[in-house]
This record gives sequence, structure tokens and C-alpha cells, in this order.
Amino acid sequence: MDFKSIAKDVLLTEAKELEFAANNISDEIAKAVELIVPITGKLVVTGVGKSGLVGAKIAATLASTGTSSFFLHPTEAMHGDLGMIGKNDVVLAISYSGESEELIQILPHLKRFNIPLIAMARDHESTLARYSDVFFNINVKKEACPLDTAPTSSTTLTMAMGDALAVCLMKKRDFKKEDFASFHPGGSLGKKLFIQVSDLLKSKNLPIVSRETILKDAIVIMSEGRLGNVIITDDEHRVVALLSDGDLRRALMNEDFDLECNVELVATKNPKMLSNQNMLASDALEIIENYKIQLLLVVDEDKKLIGALHIHDLIEAGIK
Repeated sequence: MDFKSIAKDVLLTEAKELEFAANNISDEIAKAVELIVPITGKLVVTGVGKSGLVGAKIAATLASTGTSSFFLHPTEAMHGDLGMIGKNDVVLAISYSGESEELIQILPHLKRFNIPLIAMARDHESTLARYSDVFFNINVKKEACPLDTAPTSSTTLTMAMGDALAVCLMKKRDFKKEDFASFHPGGSLGKKLFIQVSDLLKSKNLPIVSRETILKDAIVIMSEGRLGNVIITDDEHRVVALLSDGDLRRALMNEDFDLECNVELVATKNPKMLSNQNMLASDALEIIENYKIQLLLVVDEDKKLIGALHIHDLIEAGIK
């Protein structure tokens, strides 16, 4: 049995359904955005079975991208949790058939309190669709399973429509990377988008030497430090050069190598420096990688040294 071909067919089948939906998307998406953005309450997502699982993911995506949202199981709603839906909320209900009994039972409550309803279903004539103010058609021609029964293509399309709605809302709100960071302070993603250069900056016990230092003494300072570099400053603490282990290796290859020479003769003049301590650490890492360096110096507007940021500190902090 060729499982590789089977897997490929599944992906292609689902991709075709996504492509068809993309080519036939209606203006209902714009209506949904305009309905959701002004609300002072929450976007309550509900559904049962596989639709409920997808709905929970959609609610999580919305909540992490600037739309206050949570998932409410319709069965729990009918047993006391309907009070979680307020008059300032909007409900997004998901049912592929549009006839899920548990879901249909809460619709009269929504109508009675004039709570706007966005529906995702395959049939615009379904009960769920008829109750709705906005309708997303999630019908698929074929499920990806060999029996054409298990929710596969349909759940993929439903989740994709949820993603599309979330992104449209992000665009409408001009949701930026910094906003996203505030919702994700933990984990590698949050660290990448939240930690600034100032949070990781080393400013004490830096390997610093004066312009008059000879190479031999600079090497001693380099060995005592843990940065693999020596920072060379003038009398006013302005950075003038940086001696890296790479500079030292290149100097060793010269026939006239002299340990008594001035350190500036072999150091890198005007090394890469940064004056914005509020820059995201992930952006600083990009600079380090682009310039193929290990140490990024942070200075003020007069090039006076403030601190140093080492690639190892970035990696240890989970910035990747």
C-alpha cells in the first residue's frame, strides 16, 4: 500500500477545497468584520463535535490576535452557562450540517436578546443559517477520507475560514507585531516578539582597553573575559575598535606578527554598533547573523559605550 500517495491525495483534496472556497468567497466576510469590530463585549464561539474542536481553536486564534473571544460549548450553555453570553457580545456558531440539536437549542435565546449571530454551515437553508445575521458557507464537494464521511476537508476549510476572519480583523484594527507580543509574553514566540536589547544587555565587567594598549595585554583581557572580544575605547569612553578572536587569528597568519604592537593595528575599526536599546532582541540577532559577528556593541549618540550583546546570551534567552 502506497501511504505516501494516499497522504498526498488527502492534502491535494483539502487544498482543492480551500482553493474553491477562496475563489468563491463572498462579501459576508466584510459584514462579519464590521459586525465584530465595534462590539464592547466578546466574540463567543460555539459548536459541538469536530466543529466544536475547530471552534475552540478559532476562539484561541482570535483571542491572541486582538479580538476578545472565548469558546462556549452549547451543551454547557443550556445547563447554566448561557449567562456567559452578554448583550454586547456576538456569537459565532459552527455546525457543518447547520442542524446540530445542541446548537439549535440556544438560537431562540440569542434572538430573544438580539445577540448578533455569525453562522458557519454548509447549507444556507439550514436552521442555523436562517437564524444568522452573517453566513459563511463551508460546504465541500468531497471529504478527504476514503468513505467521504469523516470530517476532514470540511474541518480544514472551517479552520481556514476562522483564520481568514482573524486576519481580516487584525488588518482592520491595524494589529502590529508589538500588539501580538503583548499577548504572548511567554514561550519562544513571545520572547522573540517581546524581549528587548536592554533586557539582555551586559554593561558590567566588560573587556575594555584603551587605545594605547599593546596586543599582548589585550589578549590577556580577552582571556579573562567571556565575550571572546576586547572593546577598545578612547579617553571619553567612545568606541573606536573591537578586537575579536577572528582578528587575532588573522594577525597570527602575518609574518610580521608582533605581540608588542598597538592593539588597534589588528582590531576592527568602527565595529557594528547599535544605539537603540529598545530594539527587539530578535532584530538584534538578525543584525548579528547578517554581519556574521558574535558581539554587538550598544552605544549612545556620541558612540560612548553602554553595553554589549553577545549571540550566546540571545540564544540562551530563547531568541531564535
